[in-house]
Order: sequence, then C-alpha cells, then structure tokens
Amino acid sequence: MMADQLGCYTIKSHGTKVARIHMYDWIILLLLAVIDGLLNIIEPFHRFVGKDMMTDLRYPLKGNTVPFWAVPLIGIVLPCAIFGGIYFKKKNFYDLHHGILGILYSVLITAVITDAIKDGVGRPRPDFFWRCFPDGKDVYDNITTGVICHGEKSVIKEGHKSFPRSFAGLGFLAWYLAGKITVFDRRGHVAKLCIVFLPLLTAALVAVSRVDDYWHHWQDVFAGSLIGLTVASFCYLQFFPYPYDIDAFWPHAYTLQLAEASRNSNTANSFSVRPTEIETVNIPEGHGGIALRDSNRVIDNMESGRRL
Repeated sequence: MMADQLGCYTIKSHGTKVARIHMYDWIILLLLAVIDGLLNIIEPFHRFVGKDMMTDLRYPLKGNTVPFWAVPLIGIVLPCAIFGGIYFKKKNFYDLHHGILGILYSVLITAVITDAIKDGVGRPRPDFFWRCFPDGKDVYDNITTGVICHGEKSVIKEGHKSFPRSFAGLGFLAWYLAGKITVFDRRGHVAKLCIVFLPLLTAALVAVSRVDDYWHHWQDVFAGSLIGLTVASFCYLQFFPYPYDIDAFWPHAYTLQLAEASRNSNTANSFSVRPTEIETVNIPEGHGGIALRDSNRVIDNMESGRRL
C-alpha cells in the first residue's frame, strides 16, 4: 500500500509543520466560533403568533431526553477519540489533524448556517404556549390577536429558535469510517455498511428525541439534517478522497507527501547513475540498425589519459 512507504508521521516529527501550513484554517475556525457565539446572543426575529395558531404550539414544556451537554460528546468528542485511536495505531498525524479539523469545520459551519436561519426565521417551538404563558393564563392583543407573553425573557427567546436543527459531526464520522474500512472496495462485504450507518442512526435518534420532547417540529430536524449532511460531505471531501478511491484510507495531504518524497528519491538516484550512451554505427551493406554501446569504459579511459 502507498502509505506504508512513508513510515511514521507523528505529532513530534510533523506536528509543527502541519499546524503551520493550516494556521489560517485554524484562525478562520476560531472566527466561525465567535460568529456562532454572537448568533446565539442576539435576539431572534419574533414571528407573529396569533391566538388561532396556539393549537399547534400547546405541547408540554419538558426537558431533553438527550441532555445538551451530551450532544458535543456524541458529535465531536467521540469521533475525535476514534481519530486518536487510529493515530496511536498507525502514527499518521496528517490523518489525525485533518480528521479533527474537518469535523470541527463541519460542526461550526453548520452551526453558523442553522443559527443564522433560526434568528432570521424565528419559528416558534411546539411548546411555545408554555414558554409564553408559564402560568397557563394566555393574553392576546385585542386588535391583532397576537400573543402578549409574560414568561421569562430568556425562555421566550429560546422559544423562537425552532427551525432548523442539525447534527453534522456524526455525518462526518460516517464518511470517515467509510474510508477507513474501505466499504466500497467492490468485494461485496455489505456488513461494513452497518458500521457506516451506525453514526447516522445515532444522529437520527437524537433528532427524533428533539421532536418527541417538543423542542422541534419534524420539518426542523429534516431540513437541518440535509444541511448538516451536505456540509459534512463537503468538509470530508476537502481533506479525504472518496471512500471508493484506492487511496481512501489516508487524507490527500498524506498521499501528496508520498508523491513528493518519491520524486525526490528518483531525482537523487538519477544523479548517481551514468546513462548508457546510444550511438548509431555503420553496418555493412544489407544490414541496418541502431547499436547500443556502453560508453562508461570509454569515459573512464579518457579520464585516466589513455587512448583507445
């Protein structure tokens, strides 16, 4: 396999080099984190909610089946632990670095997109009634019939952030595992697909739990899933080949490094070997052709001052 020719590329030997090459990528990543933080601070658009709309927004206000703190563990920490396990086995820092950078970009780009849409759309959550009227006493404007909320401000603010909801980290992990176990090697081992589908199933179950807890409408998680999978796919393919590629196991940067090392090795070898000279010689009548003559001996004699 191509990768075996390069040996070990560890954090100690190549960490500084790889980090320096991708310095601007990490800076942009931090900028995305800041932008997403600001999107969570600003007040979302308060879409009009009338009295007749409350029928679909009176679901009970309850906690999350999957706690908020568990989502980063499942969608970021767990995949990074898998990347780390492969690094300690294969000693390939390119794979570790690009896996972590890729999944963080997947999560943050998706977060910026979805949070920006949430703030712009301002769709009420299914439990909006109880966020707006925690005591159950609903109050409406006499003219517009719009709600006049008297609940906690932060809870009402969160109640306008239903659409969309996405989970990109596990989508990236599914791509990553597909490349690592060579799921599309044309050998027909369909059982490998179970490993690839496992992260997607986990993401789907978390998304369904959000609908069951009345934090999101089903359209929210459906649209968010499309956004998350699309972003995760672009981010993965930015760093890694398609899973059906012959070199799908390693990132692009690693195979490019292999090609460069191979070129340097061939160049060095070309200077250590003197080529055989090709000369055209006269052949007696009736014959013709090109003869190969080893000129190394001639050159050696000339250098020593002897004449043939």
